[in-house]
Amino acid sequence: MPQAPRCFTPDNRILLGPGPSNCPPSVLQAMSSPMIGHLDPQFLKLMEEIQQLLRYLFQTRNLMTIPISGTGSAGMETCLVNLLEPGDTAVICRNGVFGNRMADVAERCGANVVTIDAPWGQIIEPIAINKKLASLHKVKLVGIVQAETSTGIHQPLQEIVKIVHEHDSMILVDAVTSLGGVDVKMDKWEIDAIYSGTQKCLSCPPGLAPISLNERAMDVVRNRKTKVQSWYLDLSMIGKYWGSERVYHHTAPISMIYALHEALRLIMEEGIDARVERHRQNALLLKERLHELGISFAAQEGFHLPTLNAIAIPEDVDDAAVRKTLLDEYGIEIGAGLGEFKGKVWRIGLMGFSSQKRNVFLLTEALKAILHL
Repeated sequence: MPQAPRCFTPDNRILLGPGPSNCPPSVLQAMSSPMIGHLDPQFLKLMEEIQQLLRYLFQTRNLMTIPISGTGSAGMETCLVNLLEPGDTAVICRNGVFGNRMADVAERCGANVVTIDAPWGQIIEPIAINKKLASLHKVKLVGIVQAETSTGIHQPLQEIVKIVHEHDSMILVDAVTSLGGVDVKMDKWEIDAIYSGTQKCLSCPPGLAPISLNERAMDVVRNRKTKVQSWYLDLSMIGKYWGSERVYHHTAPISMIYALHEALRLIMEEGIDARVERHRQNALLLKERLHELGISFAAQEGFHLPTLNAIAIPEDVDDAAVRKTLLDEYGIEIGAGLGEFKGKVWRIGLMGFSSQKRNVFLLTEALKAILHL
């Protein structure tokens, strides 16, 4: 009879890649709390607190503010399959991997997808959106990524939201790498729908996707002519579980909900403004330290994303070898480039619990030694 393998115990890593980020000990401890049922009165009370904490985080009063059972991409798909029907026109902004992914999902919804493209490492200009919308008839939705994880771009939103609404369209925002690390003001900016993930700036394990939809977006969901193509992600049914009816839809990932509750509690304890400032200051420190090493950023100046820094790999440096040495000898993970940036950039995440001055110094000193600078 084969012998059972030993319990898996990974090495401790300093996670400074594009996600996941390191989790606070109390978040991991929360996951080991006793299991209860997903309709247990204690769990239902926890769900109410989760929604209140998520509204604080998104800075919204939207009733439809919940965590979807799935990763950030499930949040993306939830918003698109509920808001789009076959034949709808959707304008998707693409300047990296995740704009491309949004366009792919929208096409799978049967939408007529029109794209607005910008070079990798550059923002989407508001004038380009205004021009495109003016040339089209009845655009239902405009999708844009606030924090493009593949390029390190921090996309300004307020002017774009205003333009989208002037053309009587909805705006959908990808906040997977921004929520909890940079400003996300859903109600103030009048964002219609938004999604994120737990494993980045929230410093919670991957597995949940916080989303929020305003009443305009929910009216669209309620007045669909066709069924949502995904049974699992249909908000008309999921909403009845998270709403007052508590109608069973699927078994919620109970331990992940425990973890998210603790992660959100820690965010509220720190305060949103203080948390955003911490991420900003640590990103500035990283930029300063890299500048001293002669290493530059790949993203457009003035629009660097504090939570995910795309830095240009110095000439004649072996990309994979450096990342391997960082992991094997220093226990530090950073990310490789994707798509057009493959082999050209390293992606350094300073997100949530991983966004610490200590980590900035550890990484830059390690790079200095490896690169003999």
